[in-house]
Amino acid sequence: MKRQIKAAAVQFNIKLADIDANVEYVRNALARLADNGVQLAVLPEMWSCGFAYRELNELARRTPEVVEEMGRLSADYGMVLVGSLPEPDGDKVCNTAYVMDRGELAGKYRKIHLFSLMNEDRSFTGGDSWLVADTSVGRIGVFICYDLRFPELARRLAVEGAEILVVPGEWPKPRDEHWRTLLRARAIENQLFVVAANCCGVMGKLDFFGSSLIVGPKGELLAEGGYENCEPTALLNFAEMENWRQQITCFPDRKPEFY
Repeated sequence: MKRQIKAAAVQFNIKLADIDANVEYVRNALARLADNGVQLAVLPEMWSCGFAYRELNELARRTPEVVEEMGRLSADYGMVLVGSLPEPDGDKVCNTAYVMDRGELAGKYRKIHLFSLMNEDRSFTGGDSWLVADTSVGRIGVFICYDLRFPELARRLAVEGAEILVVPGEWPKPRDEHWRTLLRARAIENQLFVVAANCCGVMGKLDFFGSSLIVGPKGELLAEGGYENCEPTALLNFAEMENWRQQITCFPDRKPEFY
């Protein structure tokens, strides 16, 4: 495993129900990142189409071809690529994050916590298992958006050896400070890196503020996106993470038998 990698979040204004336009945008963004030596790229939640509920089942049928394209791009650029898509599951649909590692599927995670405020639980089937994927850039734990509000899941991923927590999101205004605070909290309490990709711009009635973040294991902001399309990028130094864990020994000092 490389002890230092370059990671990026791909932040963009997802075109609702327009798979071709969104895939083309991602193709171009990844070409830019590959030229910059990026080895891990995280895409937003439902990046291929957004939450186009009325057409969800139809859009989900195209997900296998989108996953195939993710694999091709990750192979062409020698990178790990993560993003969530509507996964068809019989007559149901799951919100699923795919982890592609240089052309191979390293794992997939179905979103456990569905956001009932936006009726996500009415249109999607929730997942029932967590994921820590072994990849060429390290051990990656996967969250999707609303999962961020559940620290139990992050701790499980950390205990299982996650070094990087990736978070595809569609997190709108006005809860932008919750986004920033929770991402830093998950990094601090679990002493790991967080790479979180949010979308930006207006989609339907929602205004997405962007602010994709890359956070270090001390909670330090390594990179942050603004409101527009962008690709915040940062170096993740695993030796610094290991040194910090040796200084503040949170994991050896845990007393799980008491809580």
